[in-house]
Amino acid sequence: MTDAAVRRVTVLGSTGSIGQSTLDVIARHPERYRVHALTAHRSREALLAQCLTHGPAVAVLDDEQDAAWLRRELAAAGLETEVAAGAEALCDVARDSAADTVMAAIVGGAGLLPSLAAARAGKRVLLANKEALVMSGALFMDAVARSGATLLPIDSEHNAIYQCLPAEHRGGLSRHGVSQLLLTASGGPFRHLGHEALARVTPEQACTHPNWSMGRKISVDSATLMNKGLELIEACWLFDAEPGQVQVVVHPQSIVHSMAAYDDGSVIAQMGNPDMRTPIAYGLAWPERIDAGVRSLDLFQVARLDFERPDETRFPCLRLARQAMLAGGTAPAVLNAANEVAVDAFLNRRLGFAAIGRVVEDVLDGQAVAAAESLEAIIDADRRARAAAVRQLQRHAGVRQA
Repeated sequence: MTDAAVRRVTVLGSTGSIGQSTLDVIARHPERYRVHALTAHRSREALLAQCLTHGPAVAVLDDEQDAAWLRRELAAAGLETEVAAGAEALCDVARDSAADTVMAAIVGGAGLLPSLAAARAGKRVLLANKEALVMSGALFMDAVARSGATLLPIDSEHNAIYQCLPAEHRGGLSRHGVSQLLLTASGGPFRHLGHEALARVTPEQACTHPNWSMGRKISVDSATLMNKGLELIEACWLFDAEPGQVQVVVHPQSIVHSMAAYDDGSVIAQMGNPDMRTPIAYGLAWPERIDAGVRSLDLFQVARLDFERPDETRFPCLRLARQAMLAGGTAPAVLNAANEVAVDAFLNRRLGFAAIGRVVEDVLDGQAVAAAESLEAIIDADRRARAAAVRQLQRHAGVRQA
């Protein structure tokens, strides 16, 4: 591959689990990929180590003091990496014409603006930040269509569905003979716990996922099934599906990553070991395939595959996400904002695990749904929902984690 054909990649959220896995895949194929830019929130030491290894042209941190520290360290090491700070620098690097591929791996609503900037700039966007579509689905998909960007989902479930669908799947599933999308969920670590036991769950327990290595926030979302609710909303936008066309299926082994059911009775599944490097490599190389460093699936070792219906009584977040998508407008942005506040409170032992869904439901019930026809309306809904969620934390203080 000539140097002109080498893909230049910006990794938004490079110090998180997805970012680290992305850099691992890139390092396996130096003839195909170069790192253009790396960004992190506050993990300056981890970002320094990545810069020393990958030599990006640009590095971005949230705080200017952290950026000044990184600037000094890189200069002392003899690197000419440009270091910037702040939200606007994050968007600038996402749209930078020097890179053609952007891995959008910032967790939560903070990833919306840079992910949208990459889409508007016509990049190949590898979307691992589901909140960008949850909050601004119509705006985001319109930006992709207008700019000619290539949008490739990196969440293992959406990446699996993408592989199971026809190459052209816009315009509604029924136009392509697809009857249903089957979105698999591991069920998290507590799928068999009763209500009383769920009330005693600790942050340490919630952050220990049985199959995947993930960050703390997404691990809690997996345990509450909110992660699957957010993915249901994301699937609707990605694949032009109605909420009723997306069925969540609990699959504890996490071997079948998702499926597409067709009108003729066929069900096509994508399977593999639970390792995020597989969908990352798919997104980087699409439409080709490259080695991801993941061992092949041994069906004899797996031996069995189990499937269950999700329990939306013990895990109401999935139901709330579906309701938010049906309500439309700013409701999904409200859902996401309230959940981020509640999860942060749980991780800091100010809220009990079982109260996360109650906070989200109370905020959803108390916020009027507005049209999500501008970025300003979405950001305003997000801000209002976060303030409402903080107020709800006081109401639920009696069920905080001891």
